[in-house]
Amino acid sequence: MSKVKYYYDSETLSYKKIERRRGRRLGILLLSILGSFLAGFILLVIYLNIPGIETPREKALKRELENMELQYGLLNKKMDHIQDVLGNIEDRDNSIYRMYFEANPIPEEQRLAGFGGINRYRELEGFDNSNLIIETSKRMDILSKQLVVQSKSLDEISDLAREKESMLASVPAIQPVKNEDLSRIASGYGWRTDPFTKVRKFHYGMDFTAPRGTPVYATGNGRVERADNRATGYGNHIRIDHGFGYTSLYGHLYKYNVRVGQQVQRGDVIGYVGSTGRSMAAHLHYEIFKEEERINPINFYYGNLSPEEFDEVLKKAQQENQSLD
Repeated sequence: MSKVKYYYDSETLSYKKIERRRGRRLGILLLSILGSFLAGFILLVIYLNIPGIETPREKALKRELENMELQYGLLNKKMDHIQDVLGNIEDRDNSIYRMYFEANPIPEEQRLAGFGGINRYRELEGFDNSNLIIETSKRMDILSKQLVVQSKSLDEISDLAREKESMLASVPAIQPVKNEDLSRIASGYGWRTDPFTKVRKFHYGMDFTAPRGTPVYATGNGRVERADNRATGYGNHIRIDHGFGYTSLYGHLYKYNVRVGQQVQRGDVIGYVGSTGRSMAAHLHYEIFKEEERINPINFYYGNLSPEEFDEVLKKAQQENQSLD
């Protein structure tokens, strides 16, 4: 039961019943709702601006940001490791591989070159951790470029290795007559007495004495350039083009075992010892050319002589005696 309220009317000196108006009741209700809303809004503003208080969304974003920073830190550590490994490869590339194959080292500025021109990281600017993201991205791009440069360098080294292998197989490296087939080394490279004129004359090859018909071997891989007797003094002779600027000549042969244009391998029998042309006795006259200049063959027997055998050949080749051609 609702309570009935009265008020005292001083004019009539009597009590009168208080009548409640609906509009006033509605106004009070609306005023209460508005007050509650304003109070809530004020409390929310205060809540959001008090230091140390975070909303659930802010906490989630903060955790996501911390996780991102952690991942970028781990990424930079991995790049540190990759940079160390790559640096070791670059050092070996410049100081060992390229030096061995007589190739120029890659300049440091070429390996560490950055990226000029437009700002390629503009879209990463304006964030709380922009510096971290931009520096990591730059480092990744530079590291990627270094890997590309090193990859190309290793491809070049691989090509040089294949060429080096071919060169080592082609350069003259053995005696053209086996030791057990030799009578002696009659004459070496240098000043010798001409057997016909008895005049001191420069001898441009080495003479290996051996019985007629003794096999003569190709001293390196190559192509037979000549096999004829049309060169003055050499008689029946063979010339092999080994490539890389090297040519070998085998003179005074008894007969040939190859034809012009034929590809030969080191150790193949190409002819037989004879005494054709300007020759005093059966022997092989052997010469080596480098870029069309005659050079001393004594430096090209490392492929089949021991150090002791080489010393013995060297002593005999240095004796200034009479040549056989």
